[in-house]
Parts: sequence; C-alpha cells; structure tokens
Amino acid sequence: MTIREQLEARELEYLSPFAAKSVQTKGREVPEAECDIRPAFQRDRDRILHCKSFRRLKQKTQVFLLPEGDHYRTRLTHTLEVSQIARTIVKALRLNEDLTEAIALGHDLGHTPFGHAGEKALNKVFHFAHREQSVRVVERLEKDGQGLNLTWEVRDGILNHQISGVPHTLEGQVLRLSDKFAYMHHDIDDAIRGGILKEEDIPGEFRRVLGCDGKARLNKMIHDVIINSMGKSEIRMSQEVETAMFGLRSYMYQSIYTNPKAKLEEDKAIHMVEQLYLYYTRHPKHLPAHYLQVMEDAGDSLEQVVCDYIAGMTDTYAVKMFQAIFVPESWVY
Repeated sequence: MTIREQLEARELEYLSPFAAKSVQTKGREVPEAECDIRPAFQRDRDRILHCKSFRRLKQKTQVFLLPEGDHYRTRLTHTLEVSQIARTIVKALRLNEDLTEAIALGHDLGHTPFGHAGEKALNKVFHFAHREQSVRVVERLEKDGQGLNLTWEVRDGILNHQISGVPHTLEGQVLRLSDKFAYMHHDIDDAIRGGILKEEDIPGEFRRVLGCDGKARLNKMIHDVIINSMGKSEIRMSQEVETAMFGLRSYMYQSIYTNPKAKLEEDKAIHMVEQLYLYYTRHPKHLPAHYLQVMEDAGDSLEQVVCDYIAGMTDTYAVKMFQAIFVPESWVY
C-alpha cells in the first residue's frame, strides 16, 4: 500500500460515519493520477496554499480600509482564523480536517480589494458575488487560466460558505458557521482597537448568552456547535445560542459595518473600483495578456474578465493602478 492508501484506510476506520472520506470523493473535473503520499483533500489544501490568489489576501481589506496599524485583520488573517476555528470543531466531531482546511483557505480567494466596498462596487456595474468568484478563481483563473482542478467537495464548500448557502458536506457546514464565528470575534476586537466600539456597548442580552469578552463568546459558540452536532448527520446549534449569535451579528451591522467612522473612506474606494472597471472595459488592450487569453480561450465576456482582474487586485495595487491611470504626474523639465 502507498502512504496515501494507508491514510485513506485510516480515515475509513477513524472518521465519523457522517464525514467526507477522501477515497469517496466525487472527483475532479479533469481526471488525474493520484498522489502516492497525499489523499485528495490534502492535495487540494496544498494547491490553494501555494497559489497566487492566496498570497494576495495579505493585502486585502477585512473591514477597515488600509488601516494604519500592524494588528488589524486582513483577508489573509481572517482566512487563517476561520481555518483554525473550523479545524477545532471538525476534529472534535471526527470529520475530515483536510477537506475543512481546504475549503477554509479557499473560501475568500475571489474577494475584491477594499472588502465588501469593492464587492458592492463590482456588483453595481456587473453581477458579482465573492463566493462565486472564489470558485471561478480555483476553476479557471489560477495558474494562468488552467485552474487548480480541485475536488467537487472543496468547490461545493467554497461556493456555499455564506449563510444563504447549503453545503453538501458536514465539513462545508462547519466552515459556513466558522466563517461567521471568526469575523464576529475579530471584527469586534478590531472595532474596539480602533475606538469604534467598547465591550460595554454590546447589548446585555447577547453578553449574557454568549459571554462578556471575545474569548468567552468564541468559546461558547464553538462548544455549542460541537455539543449539538455530535453524532448527528447535520451541523446545528442550540436555539438560544443561535438566536443570540444572529442578534449580535445584526447589532454589528449597525454599530460597526455601517458606522460612519469605520466607513469614512468607503465611498472613495467604491468610486475607485467603478472607475477602474469603466477604464478597462473601454481600454481592454491595457489588461494583462493572460486575462485576454482567458477571455479568448473560454469565450468569457469582456466585462467578466475586467471583474476578474479588478477582483484579483490587492488594496495597494488598486490604488497604484488608479493613480497611474487617473492622477497626472508632475512635469519634469
């Protein structure tokens, strides 16, 4: 037996009956030879970790646009926190950790620069959703148009990671909740750090159920999922904790995500993304060559490919390109 086959056999022996097994994957769009060491989902995790889109997450906004400070979250640190939370839960439930981590690392690959402000801007000019773009990144855009050829289970988890989605694996269901747990925890932490919010501002009804600090709340939500999902064919929470979680999430939209102080520069970011979109749709020859090649090979519309290019930009690169295109340079004699 190869090392991979031994690991696959170990999964069948140890993992929960409800876990996704590497040997039972629905497979890849393009069949390929198996690795002699790594099972399919571990291989997918590695492919995502080493791709360019993953590295660019380090300079993409989570909530605060281009924050001055080393300790605010970025899209990359958000992704790593989601992965850690999800792995904690699936390990306790004896689900497939490799599959969960692959979904976690890939779930935001399609996110725009400037966070949801950038997503809002692209959706305004062209239908755009970052969950769909994340799938497009791994299926078509990475590796200069070849894609990463991931398994069906990983792509399904990425596509359905938002609350409105319905993942077909328990690992995907865990990831969907872990994403919420992560951003609720760290966005409150960043808001407190940035003077947007104080812990005492959080309504008492949520603090009584979930806890009176970030660590307690995260601990409560993780434990609640594990306790209520153990030995079951679906991932669930208790009614009390789930109600408090969604109530706190609604409060965060009012106090953080739409707070004028936190979103002071958001209109500028939206304007910047819209202008970049208009410029490249009018001047397609200025797009990088491999994006034009993707458009030619796949028959995608110009508008779609322009969105691909802009969504792949980091915050700093988007600002740089906007300045290069629209801000005149000083004349030097």
